[in-house]
Amino acid sequence: MKNKDFINELSLRLSLPAEDVEKQVSSLEALMTDHLQENDIIALTGFGTFEVKKKTERVSVNPTTGKRLLIPPKLTLMFKQSGVLKNKVNAETMQTNEGE
Repeated sequence: MKNKDFINELSLRLSLPAEDVEKQVSSLEALMTDHLQENDIIALTGFGTFEVKKKTERVSVNPTTGKRLLIPPKLTLMFKQSGVLKNKVNAETMQTNEGE
């Protein structure tokens, strides 16, 4: 689902103009970005948890040349789904597979 499709569907569900929903979604994205940049954990009950984790530096080997490379540390955004979301997705997947 693309951003435009998401905003249109959310607009229909909330019975609000798409422009207003787009502003709300943009505000949510900005708020989440600000908090994640500050290394805060964002936990949405029934959905999941967003967290920034630091990956340590590591050594990688090019299989063709055998040359060793040092990969620097970096920050990565991680998402862990809640049990509720996991169960809903698995239930829908099971229903879809049974219908085939």
